Amino acid sequence: MLIPRHTAFTGLLCRSSFRTTTNSSLAPLSSTKIVKVLTDKPKPKLPNDKLVFGQTFTDHMLVVEWDSDKGWHSPEIKPYGKISLDPSATVFHYALECFEGMKAYKDASGKIRLFRPNMNMLRLNKSCERVTLPTFDGDELLSCIKEFLKVETDWIPADRGYSLYLRPTCIATQESLGVGPSNKALMFVIASPVGPYYKTGFNPVSLYATQDFVRAWPGGSGDTKIGANYAPGIRPQIHVAKEGYQQNLWVFGEDESLTEVGTMNFFMFWTNEKGERELVTPPLDGTILPGITRDSIIHLARSWNEFKVVERKITLPTVVKALNEGRVHEMFGSGTAAIVSPIKCIHYKGKDLQIPIDPKLNAGQLTKRISEAVMKIQYGECQGKEAEKWGVQDWSVVVD
Repeated sequence: MLIPRHTAFTGLLCRSSFRTTTNSSLAPLSSTKIVKVLTDKPKPKLPNDKLVFGQTFTDHMLVVEWDSDKGWHSPEIKPYGKISLDPSATVFHYALECFEGMKAYKDASGKIRLFRPNMNMLRLNKSCERVTLPTFDGDELLSCIKEFLKVETDWIPADRGYSLYLRPTCIATQESLGVGPSNKALMFVIASPVGPYYKTGFNPVSLYATQDFVRAWPGGSGDTKIGANYAPGIRPQIHVAKEGYQQNLWVFGEDESLTEVGTMNFFMFWTNEKGERELVTPPLDGTILPGITRDSIIHLARSWNEFKVVERKITLPTVVKALNEGRVHEMFGSGTAAIVSPIKCIHYKGKDLQIPIDPKLNAGQLTKRISEAVMKIQYGECQGKEAEKWGVQDWSVVVD
């Protein structure tokens, strides 16, 4: 599998091997060894308008075990069901766990498509390496996922805006107490049919600038997708919800640098101090998750060549000054679930800072444009000269 050209995303990822390097004598992950045991009791499927994110799961799951003596075992596609683990399994005690979020789509001709899945494989490998879980050949896991999707094809909603959410996960399963690398692990993939994040158009979010809690810090694990990054954010989320706000705006350091929006990457479209129109997002400094949607937005915006696109530090005082001077045009968060989520307000030092929103769109014009462009690629509607102009020819991967 080729490493993507766009270095904004891959700079931090390239430190981790895309293929397993732990021990060459161990069995590698191999899709050719896949075993399928299909259910004889398929579940009833909900109509699309009844789908709730992460509430409904498909008939099967993909499971692969690993141990330090043999390496990767044969992948299995088997009926969805409970996982039995010893109470001493290290995942329960020391949070040796990581995961991914990706989606499968059906295009107008009924073909299954994945959006930049190689990026998910890169990031999952990096997360595994960070918490000493076994790494793997990303091409092989992706091949296993494709076989899984073929089995679950009837679970992938056909309507535009709907998709099958995939959750690849790796956990440590060694049966002992003691902090250290696990000699056993379990990789699994489950799937959930989901509807559009905004069913009736955009719904802008209000943010609470959080300074009493910290999401990530230099030298930590904020640039990986591990469960331990998410659990500590739940309490601050409950706090801001009680105050009437939807998400935290994570602020770090004495200069009040903006990092992320809840579990999304942050973008601001503004006119900078030099009078230039600019789309800006915080840099991948080790505290920011290298979002695949983030990377896609940066790439697309640069291909349009209509304004500057930069990755640099953004501070709250800079934002306040720009708002007071009328130089902020719009803000949004980005992620797999929503693609983009417009921001309408930031609570900061006792005041609500109002962010411009186009009342006809309930979002900024650029936010809307990005959402439509990404969705067009996801459903295989961006083809030919347009795909070539945007440099996205290989982003929508057909499962065949």
